[in-house]
Amino acid sequence: MRQLFPRVSVMIAMVTTLVLVGLSLLRPAPALSTAAEAPRLVPAILNGNPVSVLYVTRSSDTVLARCYPGFEPLMTVRTMSGNAGQKEGVLTCVSSGQ
Repeated sequence: MRQLFPRVSVMIAMVTTLVLVGLSLLRPAPALSTAAEAPRLVPAILNGNPVSVLYVTRSSDTVLARCYPGFEPLMTVRTMSGNAGQKEGVLTCVSSGQ
């Protein structure tokens, strides 16, 4: 009986280890996401003035701009400096003339 107990305990340890390794292999590994990021606001400098740059990378994102009464948002689209194929938009609030 004394020789049987160590063998049984070793077998139980081996089976437990194999079951745990097998279960860990069945669990899906976390995948690296290549999806576009959520919008984020980043401080920057534009023409020497501090501004906030809103990076929107998903086509389903929308941006709501509100201006003070008597002003309306105006979007100007231009080519990004250094990136001839990309565009950027500058949103400003201008007087609505009322």
